[in-house]
Amino acid sequence: MTDRIVLASDHAAIALRQAVAAHLAAKGFEVDDIGPTTPESVPYPHQGEAAARRVAAGEARFGIILCGTGQGIMMAANKIKGIRCGVCSDTFSARMIRQHNDANMLSIGARVVGEGLALDIVDAFVSAEFEGGRHAPRVDMIKALEA
Repeated sequence: MTDRIVLASDHAAIALRQAVAAHLAAKGFEVDDIGPTTPESVPYPHQGEAAARRVAAGEARFGIILCGTGQGIMMAANKIKGIRCGVCSDTFSARMIRQHNDANMLSIGARVVGEGLALDIVDAFVSAEFEGGRHAPRVDMIKALEA
């Protein structure tokens, strides 16, 4: 699997998304930042869908999406088959959605957390591995809901 991470946001989270992109690139990840780049209003459902489709197609290992609260863009991403995205405002949750839920996308609220915490959340997410074991049947149950 590639070390590519796709990033997307709405207009409310451009600065934080760009900080996350620079942070990940400095750590050696290949970053696919799909924007936006200008502050005009951009609908978060389109951005969440675009990133989620790339992850679902195997073009990126993970997706990290951002909007004002992280909630709306996460809801849009989760409508795409094969996506398991959680919104996190703490490192524990970010680590757990990887370890227990095999999440392949992370959502962050730019109006909820500051840059320092957001970067810690990203690090917790990308460094955690799915534990499998007792969690695997539950993830399979989530996948079965898409059928």
